[in-house]
Amino acid sequence: MKMKKNKLLLGKKIQAFHIKPGDRIIAYFKNKMQICTVKSISNSDQANITLLVFIGEYYRYLSSGTIQFKPEALVDLVD
Repeated sequence: MKMKKNKLLLGKKIQAFHIKPGDRIIAYFKNKMQICTVKSISNSDQANITLLVFIGEYYRYLSSGTIQFKPEALVDLVD
């Protein structure tokens, strides 16, 4: 039953370099797969894209952290 609910949340897959601030993605964050909102993006290293993300709809420092992706990686975007 839980799997069906998660499938409804999935939108489409996009490449990591197309992610923009405000996008909601599904990513492995704080030791589990969960929905994260992108606050900012850093491309300081050409090999990786670093995203500052947080859990939930409103930014809180305690629920934020960074995730790194290869630019060509496919990421689930949540509708």
